[in-house]
Amino acid sequence: MTRRLILLRHGQTDYNATRRMQGQLDTDLSEVGRAQATAVAHLLKDERIVRILSSDLTRAHDTALAVGDQLRLDVEVDQRLRETDLGKWQACTHAEVDAAHPGARAQWRHDATWAPPGGESRVAVARRARPVVEELMTSFGEWEGATVLIVAHGGTISALTSSLLGLDISQYPMFSGLGNTRSSQLTARPRFLPGGTDADGESEPAPPVARFTPETVGDPQWYLDAWNAGV
Repeated sequence: MTRRLILLRHGQTDYNATRRMQGQLDTDLSEVGRAQATAVAHLLKDERIVRILSSDLTRAHDTALAVGDQLRLDVEVDQRLRETDLGKWQACTHAEVDAAHPGARAQWRHDATWAPPGGESRVAVARRARPVVEELMTSFGEWEGATVLIVAHGGTISALTSSLLGLDISQYPMFSGLGNTRSSQLTARPRFLPGGTDADGESEPAPPVARFTPETVGDPQWYLDAWNAGV
């Protein structure tokens, strides 16, 4: 069996619209962002979502609440899903950072181990966010054959996606920026081992479907279904 994960970025904020860096500042959805949250909530109603988790920052939580209202599901908050701490860059525009520190934003984008002054790296973000998914894998059996939705932030989702896929740290920058209310979509399957069953086998007759067991559920194989997707 499979477990599907949708990582959804929050709706637009005024900071997004004016190219100002938010990081862990607690900003609100703009009027456009609220409309985006309502629209994506309607689009998600057929995705077999059985559980919703959210960053505790308002822009993500309000987006998650819009989906939860549509699906009649509660929203669980987890601080580990917060956006990257951008340190001294928070509240600055891109132009202001570039003027004060030429080339620094480019270095940050292309080196997942590099952190803004007083902030955290993409690797550090992945390290704090990944346990949220790992804990769900081992504790939430109702996920089998269904979808869990996590509403978070572009940087967090990029780092978490890279980590779940097992990418080398040098490959973390390969994902383009994630748009507001766009998503990363992944599927977890039991890790294939030589001599084991293949959940995607196409032979006739089809092989038995691989299922998670208490021994395998903690070490799944993650597959990327879509990036920057409208759901």
